Formats: sequence, structure tokens, C-alpha cells
Amino acid sequence: MASYLFLCLLLFFPHLYASSGSQYSCSSLIQFKNSFSITEGASLSCDHITGLKSYPKINSWKEGTDCCSWDGVTCDHLNAHVISLDLSCSWLYGNFPSNTPLFLLPHLQKLNLAYNDFNLSKIPSEFGRFESLVYLNLSHTRFVGEVPSQVSHLSKLVSLDLSCWIYDYEQFTIDKHAVEGLVHNLIEVRHLFLHGINMSSVNAHVFMNLSSSLRKIPKNIFDLPNLNLLNLGGNQNLNLDPLKFNRSNNLEHLDLSSMSFSTEFIDSVNNLRALKYLDLSGNSFFQGMSVSITNLSSLEYLVISGANIFGGLPDSMGNPVSLKFLVLYYSNLLGPVPRSLGNLLQLTRLDLSQNQLSGQIPRSLGNLLQLTHLDLSQNQLSGQIPRSLGNLLQLTHLDLSQNQLSGQIPRSLGNLLQLTHLDLSQNQLCGQILRSLGKLSQLTHLDLSQNQLSGPIPRSLGNLLQLTHLDLSQNQLSGQISLSILNLTQLEFLDITENSLEGSIPDEVTAFPNLKYLYLSNNLLNGTLPSWLYTAPSLEYLYLKNNKLQGPLPSSIFQLLNLTYLSLSSNNLSGVIEFSMFSNLPNLKHLGLSYNSLSLTSSTTSTANLTSLFFSSCDLSEFPQFLKGLRKVEHFPWKNTAILDLSSNLIRGNLPIPASTIKVFQISNNSFNGEQQASTGCLLSKSRDLQQKQYRKLK
Repeated sequence: MASYLFLCLLLFFPHLYASSGSQYSCSSLIQFKNSFSITEGASLSCDHITGLKSYPKINSWKEGTDCCSWDGVTCDHLNAHVISLDLSCSWLYGNFPSNTPLFLLPHLQKLNLAYNDFNLSKIPSEFGRFESLVYLNLSHTRFVGEVPSQVSHLSKLVSLDLSCWIYDYEQFTIDKHAVEGLVHNLIEVRHLFLHGINMSSVNAHVFMNLSSSLRKIPKNIFDLPNLNLLNLGGNQNLNLDPLKFNRSNNLEHLDLSSMSFSTEFIDSVNNLRALKYLDLSGNSFFQGMSVSITNLSSLEYLVISGANIFGGLPDSMGNPVSLKFLVLYYSNLLGPVPRSLGNLLQLTRLDLSQNQLSGQIPRSLGNLLQLTHLDLSQNQLSGQIPRSLGNLLQLTHLDLSQNQLSGQIPRSLGNLLQLTHLDLSQNQLCGQILRSLGKLSQLTHLDLSQNQLSGPIPRSLGNLLQLTHLDLSQNQLSGQISLSILNLTQLEFLDITENSLEGSIPDEVTAFPNLKYLYLSNNLLNGTLPSWLYTAPSLEYLYLKNNKLQGPLPSSIFQLLNLTYLSLSSNNLSGVIEFSMFSNLPNLKHLGLSYNSLSLTSSTTSTANLTSLFFSSCDLSEFPQFLKGLRKVEHFPWKNTAILDLSSNLIRGNLPIPASTIKVFQISNNSFNGEQQASTGCLLSKSRDLQQKQYRKLK
């Protein structure tokens, strides 16, 4: 009778039972929460690698509230059972207890603990209690030691991720018995991530020669009936040579990066008719790129970076016409870029950078109308930039830098209105900078440096209002800097050094709130320093040396509190500088005032961070007041100073003893008293040649 009444209660008042179960689950979760501390550094790799924003999800877990409403917790609405727990990227830090009440949640179907720091804990075997689990992610958690065999007993798993970094302090290890268990029991698994696991004790035969008395048990890990994603990357000790792929395989995603296999093994990849994603990065292909890869008609993503291909790309590279993503950078590729790549009409990203490719850029690349990212940088490509690249109207990123390209920049590049990044630097390009580049209003990065470009800087560049990086240095540009450059108020980096620009620096009231790097050295610029410098509060590097600038040093310089490097040497600056003013610049490390007509006055200074000072040819008639009378090392005002140049002045009197930190002490061409005059202009360092090179570069 009692049991009948209890059954009636459950039927008519199910919320009573649900409420009790929910309270028990909530209590278990609170106890789990209290096992860890919250440390942002525990999830740093989440932010950097996944692009997701980590945050402490368990901060929303409060006693006395419904845990089904907590961040990362999902419940069954009917019974209020906790069925999913996503604590990835949650700043959890501490040892993972083997008796955690988390294991008292029997209805859990999904558990994600990725990107936390469990402080080199071992994976508890109690994970095997989660019999209902279909999704388990323990990747990048700093769990160590052996993967317990109980994990392989979770027969309902559809997705299992045990990945770890191959450079971790200590990796997961997995033995042949655990592998056998995975293959025998996880027949429902679709996604299997074992990236970076130490499989040194596993022979590839374990994958294929598994004892099997039942036909339902697969004999090969690649034959798991529902498997469509397999990641074995980073298992450098696992040799897969005995294995072969068969035509009945359903794999769609395969990661074999940083492994070891033979040509015969990889040739069998063309049996994977359903394959869409293939990553073979960090491997060696001693007979060049396997042609079998180009027979994969369903392939959409091919990534082979950081590899040793020891050959060129086959002409058949244009066969997998479903390709959307082709990344082959830094893989020792030789020879020409195949024209057949122009057949890959679905391609959105093509990256062949950091190889040894030679010859011309094929015009056929202009057929790739879906392309958004094209990177052929750091090769040995020659000839002209094909005009057909102007057809790539979806392109947002174009990098052809560090090649041997010649001729003029084609006008058709002005059609690429979606471009945000254009880098043609370190080539042999000539002619003028195209005015039509001013139409690329989405550009944030423009680098044309280290070419042979001539003529004026077009005023149209002032239309690029989104620009944050502009580098036109080391060309043969002439004329004046246009006032339109002041429109580029989003700039963070501006470099126009080593040209033949003349006239004054444009000076109108404007603001550069983000400008950190300003390089205008080695030109023919005259006039005074611009008054807008004080509107660049973020400025860290200001290089104006080797010009014809005149007038006094503006007081606005001393408002640039982030200034680290200030180089004004080799100009015609004049006036008196109160040296103590530099103490207003707490981050200043490099100060170059050589070859000007400046007078330095001050009795004290607290610019303790200065590491290099250049006062050569400043018409100094006496040793600077703030250095006078320093007879002992401990009296030297800058304990970090490595370079001090006072050469070619008119200084008389006694020579102070330099601090031991100084490696370069230039005092030649003065009139110091005593025997020490004979040793003036010395390098106080054993690495004399190196210091001399650094000195010439800095001053």
C-alpha cells in the first residue's frame, strides 16, 4: 500500500522528487566548486588558442539558488537532473580530487573541463562512473599520467578529447590495453582527439591486430563504424606504417600532424573518399608531396605547415576542386607555383609563405574569385605582380613581401576594395605609389617598404582612415609629406625613414591617440618639430635623426610619458635644454641629441632608466653639470647606462671615472686633463665589434 501511495505521489507531484534531486545536485556542485581556486592564468591558453574569452563561470554558483540556472550547467527540464556541465575556460586551478562529488551526478551526458589547470593531477578512474556520458573533453587541463582504462568503458561516448600540448611538462600516456579498450568499446564515437598523448608504449599493430571474436568489434581504429573525426597529432613516437586506410572508411577530419609515417601509408589516404579536413603538418615527405592527396575529391581543408616536403607541388594540385583552405607554409617547397591552382575555384585561403618557391606568380590565380587571404611571402618569386590579382574582389589579406618581384605595382590592385592588409615590402618594385591605393578604404596595414619606389607620397593615402600601420621606408620617395597624412588619426605605426623627402613636417592641430612608433629619420626634412606631438600620448619611439630640423626642442616632448626612444641626432636643433626635464619621462631609455647646437644644463637628474646617451658634437664646452665631480662609480647617476657618447665637443678638465655598467664610453676629440686623454674614445667591452655596430645603429 505504501509503495502504491509513493508511486501516486511521483505521478501526480513529480516536482517533489525533481526538487529533491536538484537540491542534491546543487550541493554536489557547490562542493566541487570549493575544491578549486579561481586564477585567470589557469585558462590563458584558452584566450590565445581558441579565441574564446575565458571567465570564471562558477562565480555565478551561489548556495540557495537553483543550480539549473547557473553558468555552464544544463538540466533535464522534466526531472531537474544535471545532464551537462561546461566549465571550459573557467579559471579553475588546483588538484582534482579523486573523491569529488562531481562523480555523484549519474545522469551527466556532457562534461567539458578543457582549458583549466588541475596542477599535474592524475585522471581519476572514477570518470568511468559516468555511464550516460556522450561527450567528454579533458583537453589542455594539465592532467598527467596514464589515461585510466575506465575511460574506455564509456561505451556511449560520441566525442572524446584527451588532447594536450606536446611541449607540456608531462604528457598523458596511454598504453596498448587502453587503446584496445577504446577500439573495442567506443563503437559510437564520432570524434576522437588524442593529440599530443605519449604513445611510446603503443605499437601500431595494436591498432589493427586486435583480438576480435565478435564481428561487431572493429579490427582497426580507422574502422570504428561511426568515427568521422580522428586527431592523433603530436604522437611522434607512434609509427603508423603498418596501417592502411580502406575505402569503407567514413573519416571526414584527420589530423596526423607531427608524427612519423612512410610514403606507402600516406599514399593510402586516397581511399578516404569522405575526407574533408587533413592536417599533415610537421612531417617529412622524402619523395615530395604525395600525389594521392590531390585525388581527394571531397577535401576542403589541407594544412601542411612546418614540414619537410623536399620537392615541389605536383601539377595535380589543382585537382581537389572542393578545396577551400590550402595552407602549406614553411614546408621547404621548391620549384614554381603550379598554374593548376587556378582551378581551385572554391578556395578562400591560400598560404604558400616561407618556402623556396621560384618563378613567376601564375596569372591563373586571378581565377580564384572566392579568395579572401593570399600569402606568398618569403619565397624567391620573381617577375611582375600579375594584373589578374586585381580580379580577386573578395580579398582582405594580400602578402607578397620578401620576394624578388620587380616592375610597377599594377593599377588593378586599386580594385581590391575589401583589402585590410597589403604587404609588398622587400621586393624590387619600382615606379610611383599608385594613387588608386587611396580607394582601399578598409586598409588597416599598408607596407611598401624596402623597394625602389620613387616620386611623391600620393595625397590619396590620406583617405585611408582605418589605417593603423603605414610603412614606406627605404625607398626613393621625394617631395613633401602631404598634409593629408594628418587625417590618419588611427595610426599606431608610421615609418617613412630613408627616403629623400623634403620640406617641413606637416603641422596642424590634430590628434594621434594611438601612435606608438614614429620614424622619419634619414630624409631632408627641415623646419621645426611639429606641435601636434603632444597629441600622441601613446608615443614610445620617436626617431627624427639625420634631417635638417631647426629650432628649439618643444616642451611638448616632455608630455610624452610613454616615450622610450628619442633620437634627434644630426639635425640643426638649437637652444638650451634643462636636462632635469627628462626626468618627466620615466620610461626613457635612449636619448640621442648628437650633432646639434644644444646646450645642456642641470645640476641633478633622476632619469635612472637611461641606457644610452648620445651628446656628440653638441658644442659642450665643459663636462655636463650633472656629471661633474663624479669620482666614484657609485656616484654615477644612471646605474643602467651602457653607452655614453660625449665625443667631439670642447670639454676641458678632469675625466670622471665611468660606471662599470658602461660598455661604450666615447670621449674622443675633447681636451681632458692628465693621462686619461690618451685612452679617450674607448670601448669598455670585450665584444668590441658587436658594441660598435650597436653604437652606430643607435646614435
